[in-house]
Amino acid sequence: MALALVSPSATPAAHRLPLRALTSPPVARTTATASAVLALVSPSLGSLTLQRAGAASGTDGAGSSETEGDGWLDAGLLSRVSGAADADQALDIVAESAAVAGAGAALDTPECNAIVAAALDRGNVDLALSVFEAMRSGIARVGGWRWARPDAQTYALLVQRLAAALRVSDAIRIIEYVSRAGVSSTEEVPFGMIVRCPTCMIAVAVAQPQDGTQVVSCSKCRCQYELFSGDITSIASEEVSMDVSALEKALRFINIMKDGLPAAVHSIVVRTPSGTARTHRFATQTVELPAQEGERVTISLAAPSNVFREVGPLKIAARSKGFRPGEPMSLTNHINGQVSKLLRAPSKNEGSFFLSPYLLVGGLALLASGDAASAFIDPTLPRLITATAIASAAVGTTLNQLPQKAVDIVAVRQQLLSQYDMLQTRLKDLKQLAKNEVWMLARMCQLDNKILAVGEPSYRARRGRVKKVRESLESTLLARIELMESYAKLCSMIEIEVEMDSNVIAAEAASSAQWRIQAEANDEAERLLSSDSSETLPAGRV
Repeated sequence: MALALVSPSATPAAHRLPLRALTSPPVARTTATASAVLALVSPSLGSLTLQRAGAASGTDGAGSSETEGDGWLDAGLLSRVSGAADADQALDIVAESAAVAGAGAALDTPECNAIVAAALDRGNVDLALSVFEAMRSGIARVGGWRWARPDAQTYALLVQRLAAALRVSDAIRIIEYVSRAGVSSTEEVPFGMIVRCPTCMIAVAVAQPQDGTQVVSCSKCRCQYELFSGDITSIASEEVSMDVSALEKALRFINIMKDGLPAAVHSIVVRTPSGTARTHRFATQTVELPAQEGERVTISLAAPSNVFREVGPLKIAARSKGFRPGEPMSLTNHINGQVSKLLRAPSKNEGSFFLSPYLLVGGLALLASGDAASAFIDPTLPRLITATAIASAAVGTTLNQLPQKAVDIVAVRQQLLSQYDMLQTRLKDLKQLAKNEVWMLARMCQLDNKILAVGEPSYRARRGRVKKVRESLESTLLARIELMESYAKLCSMIEIEVEMDSNVIAAEAASSAQWRIQAEANDEAERLLSSDSSETLPAGRV
């Protein structure tokens, strides 16, 4: 991973860090890169308030974006361009005028914003949306002309003016685009879904669309888990009710037994992109389904029996304590991002744990032998047994964990993923707040239209009040969109680092393997051709 690949201009000016040449070994270089990125996405970003962002932007907003372009993009040309049917026609008009004026074949972002504002002023909303889609695509047109990339002013201009035109659905769609900086509108290769450790609940891996089964390690609890990702093809659920004894209720009350009571048992079949299907049976604390049929999910399971490490003659699995091999522990829904904790499905013939015959017989045998052995057993033996049990538990816990050096390699990557998960959570909250403000702004604009339609002089004071509320909402929306764009750029930086550390290395390995296979095939073909020619030609000519 090299942070030098990330352009410093992609980072907000307030959070830009000085970069130095990277000459350290690969592991140190990875750590230095992650430290720089983690510093960018540190919790100090939370101190960025809307008031600060609004003060930095001044009084910019819809009014600043509506100013006419300077130089060759004058009011007359904007009037002609604003009447175009789509972005291609508008760019043709601009190219013709630029050829006459001798301007270069490039449009910067303020000029594109001026064209969008002119189209909105004329009521040509379809042209404004077409220009915005062309700006997001970044595809060059005939003659090398292309639209500039949108910025925060572009997003804020469209959101404010579309809400004023009562095009709420289009304004909300623009807000969704803000959180995906640098991603094309025809997105089919998403970064993936962050999957958390079912024990520590920290980000441990990314489940991408092509992923099916993968084994990951957690750098915090040092355990291994199997991730099974795919689409749900069938699901069967049934509600259960278990009889709980008074002793079990007491133990749960004092938090000795921490497992929740299952309310429903589910059996789902998940099919991976490669076609492998597997049935998972688990229970949940509520009767609600954690996912629906047809949705893509990732099930986190305890390490299977074939995943282990050899310590001398022993085969030790780094599995979470209290879980069986391959037992479902959590489910991540890729549609809504919800993480559901899974419980062990009770057996149909399973009774209460305290009514188990093994437990009852063992307890009675222990009590019966206690009085008989008390006469000749050393009184300090119970303390010795307790100390031995504690030491054995500590040794067992240590053996069931991966060595620290084995998880240091993935620790940096998981720190980046944790920061990415945190930024995505903040982006989700900001998007919801922005959507609510879009609805309020649209209602204020509708109320203003009603007041104008009534035409009563007594409503002038109320209209002034509505106007102030509109201006406040527009300013808040601008500041919120600027903050969302900053978070989106930081998320893109983390995506670049993670992709460079995993997918690029895998692609290079696959490419080198392909060349090696091709070379071996060429050598084999030459050998066969040589053997055939030697058999065909006479011995003297050979």
